[in-house]
Amino acid sequence: MNASSPAPGRIVLLTTSHRVAPGLLSWPAWQALRAADAVLCADGAHPQLPYLREAGIAVAEAAPTAQELVDACAGGRTVVVVATGEGEPALTDGLARLAGTGRTRMPELELLPASYDLPGARLLDLVQVMDRIRAECPWSSRQTHEGLAKYGIEEAYELVEAIEAGDREELREELGDVLLQVVFHARIAEEHPEAPFSIDDVAGGIVAKLIHRHPHVFGEETAETPEEVKAHWLRTKAEEKRRTSVTEGIPLGQPGLALAAKLASRARTAGLDVPLPQGEGVGYELLALAARAESAGTDPETALRAAARTYRDAIRRAEGVAPREGEDLS
Repeated sequence: MNASSPAPGRIVLLTTSHRVAPGLLSWPAWQALRAADAVLCADGAHPQLPYLREAGIAVAEAAPTAQELVDACAGGRTVVVVATGEGEPALTDGLARLAGTGRTRMPELELLPASYDLPGARLLDLVQVMDRIRAECPWSSRQTHEGLAKYGIEEAYELVEAIEAGDREELREELGDVLLQVVFHARIAEEHPEAPFSIDDVAGGIVAKLIHRHPHVFGEETAETPEEVKAHWLRTKAEEKRRTSVTEGIPLGQPGLALAAKLASRARTAGLDVPLPQGEGVGYELLALAARAESAGTDPETALRAAARTYRDAIRRAEGVAPREGEDLS
């Protein structure tokens, strides 16, 4: 290519995130838009267009082919393409084919992200999908808090099982299933005729609670050890709840060993010396074991589940059952 050949120009593919409010673009994006010789967008309903035009950016609604775009850059011109939600795969594939021929002098091609997803941005997608499912799915549109309650319990147990199994892929999936229960219930709650609330109210409540219960992080308190953190948590929780008994708020529907350990923990933390009730039968023996485990820093429910899994493996070995993939029956 001789020195007198015209400069091939520059193509800027500008991408944006639909999870960020339109018009909130990066400074490099605004610089590229203002310096461009032409700004093109194939989607006339693109959410960014009103904000670009309000800022004085002339945007032409056009969907050029790869060759047409290369020709538009002739003479050193810069063309910015505001990408649609699909990312313009046909255009980029066409440009790649042109470059692959070796017969076309290609412009400089730059991919410029104009807005980025913040951590947690995909949660907005989940809320949007849940909203549509609630409105359009014959099954989901009829669900109630009461009808979904059993699924919340099931999903929580499946999450625990994934943690115990150490399966990272399963853990990710089960966390998603638990998250779905939260979003589903919050969506149903929006429809309550007298006391509605939304997922934003749920998130706002837990954010306020976490900030209030972590004065050593968000306030002027100090905490150097996990024990001091727990003390802050219990003190602020007591102030919030204003309970008359340390047993208030303990769910009686949880597994028996977990319930016994929680009661023992509350009594011990409150400095109450309450002798364990004496009686005949395995229930009182289990209560004593649970209290002893809790005082030693062992979760009796987790310990029993681990022992039960070992027993399950022994039964399967006795049956001659081969281990499942990734399972150790040794």
